[in-house]
Amino acid sequence: MEDNMNNAPDNKRWYDKDPILKEALELLRLSSPDEKEHAKDFILQLQEQVAGEVIERIYEIITQYEGKGNRWYDNDPVMIKAIEILRHADPKTQRHAALKLLLALEEKSFGD
Repeated sequence: MEDNMNNAPDNKRWYDKDPILKEALELLRLSSPDEKEHAKDFILQLQEQVAGEVIERIYEIITQYEGKGNRWYDNDPVMIKAIEILRHADPKTQRHAALKLLLALEEKSFGD
């Protein structure tokens, strides 16, 4: 079993390092399907800030985990892509996106 699939306390998930990012993703996990749809689009806007080689790696991850992984988002290829883009963004971009995501989820407003 791969280390990134293990949620043991000493094997933290990539987003556990930043409390705001962790809270945003936990709130997203608990959100309604409709809210998740809006959040995916919101997060996917980060593509412009993530390098091309990262995007290629993301497609490999989607192929590897779609419908097979244990993570809450593994059954939705677009959500996998959105979360992976967020994961590969620089920490400043992650934090900024997490803050905006938290506000949008709390207000249930994604700027439609």
